[in-house]
Amino acid sequence: MIFGNVNNEFFEQQTAILPAPLKSALCFLKETDLAAHEPGRFDIELGGVPMVLQVLDLTTAPRQTLRPEIHRKNIDVQFLAAGGPEKAGYYNDDKTSVVDEDLLDTPRDILFYKDNQDAPEGTIEMVPGTYAVYFPWDVHIPAIQTGDVPAAIRKIVIKVPMDACLGAERG
Repeated sequence: MIFGNVNNEFFEQQTAILPAPLKSALCFLKETDLAAHEPGRFDIELGGVPMVLQVLDLTTAPRQTLRPEIHRKNIDVQFLAAGGPEKAGYYNDDKTSVVDEDLLDTPRDILFYKDNQDAPEGTIEMVPGTYAVYFPWDVHIPAIQTGDVPAAIRKIVIKVPMDACLGAERG
């Protein structure tokens, strides 16, 4: 997993070491006003690589109500465009979690796990401009509320094909 903020003074250096498709996705997030974009799912092409853009209007929720998720074919680039704050949970997929719902062989490419109280889960705080890049081995739990009150968020997800990053040139 990688996380940062598009407004960080080291953004150019951070993206320079990434495979070109990931750099393209992160630069798109920095350069595009997605807070004003219509919600939905869109097929896009960045740097010659077909990707999926999801613009989601969500409300954060208590951690215990959310299911951990993972993807196998795509790298999930998640970005908080507006609203929040939001927490995002994560841990390494060590294959000890119990599958709750398997949709990996669908266009969604998603597997939900049942909550694993033994998982060494970390969290990051997301404010507008924050991104998190989840690889196929990164279990993640987005849209966790901070504090006692849920918050409206504009969440952007770019699905970057894992195959496009294997052997790709660096940014």
